[in-house]
Amino acid sequence: MKASRTRSQERILNLLKTIKLGISAQDMYVELRSRNQSMGLATVYRSLEALKLEGLVQMRTLPNGEALYSLAQQDKHHLTCLACGTSIPINQCPAHELEIELQTDHKFKIFYHTLEFFGLCSQCQLAQAAQLSQ
Repeated sequence: MKASRTRSQERILNLLKTIKLGISAQDMYVELRSRNQSMGLATVYRSLEALKLEGLVQMRTLPNGEALYSLAQQDKHHLTCLACGTSIPINQCPAHELEIELQTDHKFKIFYHTLEFFGLCSQCQLAQAAQLSQ
């Protein structure tokens, strides 16, 4: 059964459908204003929270603490560089079987999962090595 949603929640869902990458709540607020669909920033956050609890929106926190929101269509997996912030999507996921097992064993409805590895990209490794050799 589809939950009834507020106009603000529908506007956020429609915006997220047009954006392929994750977007911060602040950028969402600005984008909605530019589309003449303005709402308060607090309303954006409340709507995002409600949509997360419905399993429609997922949140990913970057190393700098910024939260990015996107539609919860698929699981997300990344390699993220702690030095430059580059985030490389990866397609392999060793957690799918575990997800099924957890849902069954714990009778827990999983909407999505994220898997993220943090380290240094090849360019930052080279830069670090160059600094150490000086």
